[in-house]
Amino acid sequence: MSELQKMLAGQTFISSDLELRLLREKARLACGKYNAHPSKGNFKHVSRLFNQLGSAVIEPGFQCDYGGHINIGQNFYANFNCVLLDSAFINIGDDVLLGPGVHIYTVDHPRDSDARRAGGCFAKDVTIGNGVWIGGGAKILPGISIGDNAIIGANAVVTRDVIEAERYF
Repeated sequence: MSELQKMLAGQTFISSDLELRLLREKARLACGKYNAHPSKGNFKHVSRLFNQLGSAVIEPGFQCDYGGHINIGQNFYANFNCVLLDSAFINIGDDVLLGPGVHIYTVDHPRDSDARRAGGCFAKDVTIGNGVWIGGGAKILPGISIGDNAIIGANAVVTRDVIEAERYF
């Protein structure tokens, strides 16, 4: 099983694997082209990365690990400097707003120091429902689900699932 297959299966994987490094480099270059000269024409560099992309406005400063594991619905807006680390799938519904500097993480590291030194990582999907607003600077941790119409306050660190229409500050 390749490290990419392990990563997508939620198993421990080695992020320094050559195939994974090359995929991250491809995403970094595409994001860099868009961020250096943000325009509708240059948005194509980033939009090609996504697994699924509805209608979206993504402000400059956007970064992702791979892009190919991100599914975005309709009427999506990401303000400046958002980061989506997509070692697992990030599924975002319709009418979702991300404030500036929002980070969504799917990748995590073992709690055991020997396992960390060995270079192992693991990833868990993140799901964000429809009509969600995530305030500036918020961090969404691996494995989190956010229900429809929820509001995540600015600078929140989301460590547990947020149910429909709940507020997390």
